[in-house]
Amino acid sequence: MVNNPLTSWLLGYEASRKRLLKKAPKGALRDFLSVPLPDLNTPINQLPILAVDFETTGLNAKEDKLLSIGFIEITQQQMALKSCFHQIIRTKRQLEESNVIIHHITDSQKDKGLNRKIVVEALLKALAGKVMLVHFARIEIQFLTQVCLKYYGMAPIFPVIDTLAIAKRQLDKRDVAYDPSELRLSNLRHKYQLPEHQAHNALSDAIATAELFMAQMSERNSDDSLRLKDIIL
Repeated sequence: MVNNPLTSWLLGYEASRKRLLKKAPKGALRDFLSVPLPDLNTPINQLPILAVDFETTGLNAKEDKLLSIGFIEITQQQMALKSCFHQIIRTKRQLEESNVIIHHITDSQKDKGLNRKIVVEALLKALAGKVMLVHFARIEIQFLTQVCLKYYGMAPIFPVIDTLAIAKRQLDKRDVAYDPSELRLSNLRHKYQLPEHQAHNALSDAIATAELFMAQMSERNSDDSLRLKDIIL
């Protein structure tokens, strides 16, 4: 019997990945599932990471639509700028003015975007064998799950690191009340004296999240002892 919860987590994810691989249709999801997950004992500075951000028409993954996806790779705690990816997604839905004000994607821009499946396939290809890094993981997890269910009939299996969750754990340890706004990406970046960034652009937010994560890890990993198991969701 496996008593270690971390071992149970890895065996559960690996077993699910292998099970889904057998059923997955040929294509991007099958290719993604064919690559083993990173070991939980991998040091953070050796971990292959993909910082990801989605822009959407709303927060309901079952009803709202993906508008754009941005991502960038992190290798050995350094961003690989050549890996930068940003793509607007074509959708038939008319955008509301309130949405456009936030993400600055207009109807004419999204009408010229790529098919959603093509963009999701690019994400899955880049994500294979890596940990997904996000800020406020619920959005990316729910939207990626829904779109994979639609195209492949199954949801992906992937480990996730959430910079918001890392910050929340640190604040909770203080056992002192705090304003939830402290957990916003821009406010956390300000805490680490990181520069202002263009918010609500998928690539810009992915890069901003990557920079925040590296700052968080630099603060905690002075002895190079931090492992994936210490920060995984």
